[in-house]
Amino acid sequence: MEQQINQLFKWLDETTQLIEKKEETPYIEALIASSQLLFDQDLPEDLEPKYEQQLRNQINQITFEEFDPEVRRKAMQLVILKGMKGATQQHHYITPDTIGMFMGYLIQKFMEGTQQYRLFDPAVGSGNLLLTLLNHQKNFNIEAYGSEVDPTLIRLAFNNINLQEREVELFHQDSLKPILLEPVDVIASDLPVGFYPDDETASSYELKAEEGHSFAHHLFIEQSIKYTKDGGYLFFVVPSFLFESEQKDQLQAYLKQHAHIVGVLELPKSMFKNEKFSKSILVLQKQGAATQDPKNVMLAQLPSFKDVHAMNNIIKQIEQWFKNDR
Repeated sequence: MEQQINQLFKWLDETTQLIEKKEETPYIEALIASSQLLFDQDLPEDLEPKYEQQLRNQINQITFEEFDPEVRRKAMQLVILKGMKGATQQHHYITPDTIGMFMGYLIQKFMEGTQQYRLFDPAVGSGNLLLTLLNHQKNFNIEAYGSEVDPTLIRLAFNNINLQEREVELFHQDSLKPILLEPVDVIASDLPVGFYPDDETASSYELKAEEGHSFAHHLFIEQSIKYTKDGGYLFFVVPSFLFESEQKDQLQAYLKQHAHIVGVLELPKSMFKNEKFSKSILVLQKQGAATQDPKNVMLAQLPSFKDVHAMNNIIKQIEQWFKNDR
């Protein structure tokens, strides 16, 4: 698998660099063109003959059907990371695979006994987290949705999804504005952290700041609860300081009224260069007529994902929680 990932990464990287140089466009924009080329194997008209031949040679070297969906996803992830290095705004960020796979495991546990469900990521970015979840949920029929405001990221997500041969409905919009979407069973997202600049849109939210800009991650939580069915589950990657920030009382009061806090799983400290940027997985259930608080909240400090023995112990504790404390 490693060899195939490297082979596909090399092809995407070389083709992207060729387009970047010839069309004098940023690497990430050229990547949108090269990944589209990989998928539809079709060249634009009116290309300069030498350039056309170079691209034709690239197309003839590879067929994306030869590669397993996970190989395609990982190769795309690597090449996106290369393109974003150095020139990345904070929201141009890819959720690490280990987090995606662990979230996938949690979702699978909570959705046991269900054959199909609807899944939405309101901060879908380049689609990596959503596709990781879909690729690791083999026993379910999942109807998937994603929303993203950034035009570059939504085009990368679109190409990423095509290369996975998945059906995902994408919304190119500000996810904190109304979305044309019926409530879903599961929301899973790596939430954008920081201040939301649109005070007018924020003013309609219960979690708006009393003065100044509101926290985007708080508004995303409120919006996500709104688009979740009663009794549905929400899985968020959030800053570990979420319940320690200046607006924590407002957030806790809101959650008490609308959701059950089911779990808070602190991600390994070793994943973060600086401890103050550490993150956790927050698991919520939207309140409904038949829902109640868990007997005990699932709380854990996750060890390094590389420590197999320690991770097995955590998994055993989680399995135990599902038997006794849910």
